[in-house]
Amino acid sequence: MQENEQEHFKRELGLLDGTMLVVGSMIGSGIFIVSADIARRVGSAGWLTLIWLISGLITIIAAVSYGELSSMFPKAGGQYVYLKEAYNKLIAFLYGWSFFAVIQTGTIAAVGVAFSKFAAYLYEPFSDENILYEIGFFKLNAAQLVSIFTIILLTYINSRGVKNGKILQTVLTIIKILSLLGLIVFGLTLAAKASVWDANWTDAWSTRAFDTESGTWLPIGGTALITGISAAMVGSLFSSDAWNGVTFIAGEIKNPQRNVGLSLFLGTFIVTIIYVLTNIMYLAVIPLDEIATAKSDRVAVVASQYIFGNIGTLIIAIMIMISTFACNNGLIMAGARVYYTMAKDGLFFKKAAVLNESSVPAWALWAQCVWASALCLTGKYGDLLDFVIIIVLIFYILTIYGIFILRKKMPDAERPYKAFGYPFLPMLYIVVASAICISLLITKFSTCGWGVLIMLTGIPVYYLTKPKEN
Repeated sequence: MQENEQEHFKRELGLLDGTMLVVGSMIGSGIFIVSADIARRVGSAGWLTLIWLISGLITIIAAVSYGELSSMFPKAGGQYVYLKEAYNKLIAFLYGWSFFAVIQTGTIAAVGVAFSKFAAYLYEPFSDENILYEIGFFKLNAAQLVSIFTIILLTYINSRGVKNGKILQTVLTIIKILSLLGLIVFGLTLAAKASVWDANWTDAWSTRAFDTESGTWLPIGGTALITGISAAMVGSLFSSDAWNGVTFIAGEIKNPQRNVGLSLFLGTFIVTIIYVLTNIMYLAVIPLDEIATAKSDRVAVVASQYIFGNIGTLIIAIMIMISTFACNNGLIMAGARVYYTMAKDGLFFKKAAVLNESSVPAWALWAQCVWASALCLTGKYGDLLDFVIIIVLIFYILTIYGIFILRKKMPDAERPYKAFGYPFLPMLYIVVASAICISLLITKFSTCGWGVLIMLTGIPVYYLTKPKEN
């Protein structure tokens, strides 16, 4: 398949493009809003910063571990291919099934909805309160249409060739990085107050939870603390997710054995630094109570109002629109390559394996577009994040364990790059991520349970649709 792929996919992406795809896909709207929920659950500056730091570090560990797999299998499909090689077609299919049903499309829908939420700041009629059509319990609002429009537009741009998507991704991501760094610098120089910083760090490690009904803080410890931390990490891990997108488009990256692994490390490292600095800035500018009670969780809007005054809201709205647009461009570009590879293996619609005249899997792009647009209409994207994160973590654990399997299974295979800190760091990731999964299943069973169920429904689908083995 690899030779065949060389003739079709065009290797037009360099190290900068790969790194920008990782950074652009990771930074969506999470960093602008998630800190409010984390603050409510753990109630201290130290824990807020630590949760972002831990999420960043385990993401970097996962990314550098993937470097070994990406250097062994430098072709389109990424994680799907690694799972197939380490385990079997069933596990790979379950990943692809979950990826199409929830992971990628659910994320695209959630990010599209975040875009429209902030577009309503610039133009009020785009708001989700503007109901355009109602029948029974179904309500169609303007925000959903805006989300769907952006998904269709980005799918169209990407169907015209990888070059268009690449240029858009790199330009928007550089704007996004510079604007976030600008926000951090302005925040720390113009609006930081020693009194706010000192107050936030006085009891930096005493944990408490915010009770929204009474509007008061309650001290927490033991099980409640573990529950709070794992629930808080859903947001920070989701904000740090989608870094693996670059592995899906390895077939279009120049010198993939080197550049895929390096893009993964550089991208996750850059994002972790930006996320931790952004939270340090929040803590220097906003009292912790205000972070926890920010309207609609929009912490960045509160920070921006402190920094820039009334125009701050508009500045953040434009930043988040650029950020989410670039994020979805990366997700849409990368996702279609997984369906392409599955179709090549006879595990997805045949048409998804066809490349158009621009050498991109256009049918797969449009199939993804239709389902992601349908998910926008459910309006249940908050729950989608819980569905997504549990499945994402399960497959990250399986993939990273796959490194151990492949070292035994293919001891002599060429490994231009070896997992950093093996076996200690990959095993550390597996232990931490497993603990988070177990905690989530216990504390958020109503949503995470559905996520696992969607994944498991793939098993009968696999056996019903599996091509007969010759």
